[in-house]
Amino acid sequence: MLTLMMVLDAIVAIVLIAAILGQEAKSAGMGGMGGGADTVFSSKARGMDALLARVTVVFAILFAVITIVIARMTN
Repeated sequence: MLTLMMVLDAIVAIVLIAAILGQEAKSAGMGGMGGGADTVFSSKARGMDALLARVTVVFAILFAVITIVIARMTN
């Protein structure tokens, strides 16, 4: 059971990384926050970006839960 959970955790981590890398950059990073702060926070995600944002949240929560379960199983 522990091995299955670890494999599942690795698969979820790979999907999470792919979802994060697939998203478009929304600003110029921390440098964009100085003069044009309104452009950093005003963009709405649409289409594929919205889907990838939801997938990222779901898989991040799933990754955290599976990791906590694995930690509890090893104690």
